[in-house]
Amino acid sequence: MTTLVYINNSLFFCLFVCFGNCFLAAMKFLLVFDFDHTIVDENSDTWIVKCAPEKKLPNGLRNSYQPGHWTEYMGRVFAYLGDNGVKEDEMKRTMTTIPFTTGMVDLLGFIGENKDLFDCIIVSDSNTVFIDWILKAADFHKVFDEVFTNPAAFSSAGYLTVQNFHAHHCVKCPKNLCKRKVLKEFLDKQLEQGVSYAQIVYIGDGGNDLCPVMFLKKDDVAMPRQGYTLEKKISQLAQDLSPVECSVLVWSSATDIMSYLKLLIKE
Repeated sequence: MTTLVYINNSLFFCLFVCFGNCFLAAMKFLLVFDFDHTIVDENSDTWIVKCAPEKKLPNGLRNSYQPGHWTEYMGRVFAYLGDNGVKEDEMKRTMTTIPFTTGMVDLLGFIGENKDLFDCIIVSDSNTVFIDWILKAADFHKVFDEVFTNPAAFSSAGYLTVQNFHAHHCVKCPKNLCKRKVLKEFLDKQLEQGVSYAQIVYIGDGGNDLCPVMFLKKDDVAMPRQGYTLEKKISQLAQDLSPVECSVLVWSSATDIMSYLKLLIKE
């Protein structure tokens, strides 16, 4: 049965025992991050609504979302902002005020200092423009080797547009993005180049993070954010006697994640 371990200092010895076979400083590790409510402490797509008139959307637009079709919905939101004269500069100023999750600045700094040990990617249902703005404003863009998210760009008329990341056949995921498929294709590409990983650490919060977590193997680690949907879904799987194969460590601050990574690479 899956055991959800909650990280704190008193559990360091337990972590050494449970994951001792993975504490090899000479090995390389893959860190996979979600973005919204993981790297940043908000949903970037709803944060942009601060640019809308009176900082809210009309009821008809807000109620037009259909489950599994978030990207199409955001396309309508961006069109509404453009129709109301919201320009790129205003959007960028707004997005770069979004707060990072507690401890995340220190965590990303630590990863950046240890890039010889960590490959680091983002797999997110946000978009390329928002993530690029936010990471570059904080000078964290070099921490990440690749970002997989919905392509976005400004049209000649100055409207922000967004497209689905890819097509897939996974019935568990939203139409525009299956994070399991992204992770599998990334690992396959790395393997073709002779790169394999001692361990994958998947850090996320949302329901769409469960599909890639189910792909992880026994030596890998899923790190769901405490109190969010991913933690609840993993707990439910354990209760239903269909637990995930990987180990599970729950975090509440990015400092918890950094503590685990420091153990992981300690000689």
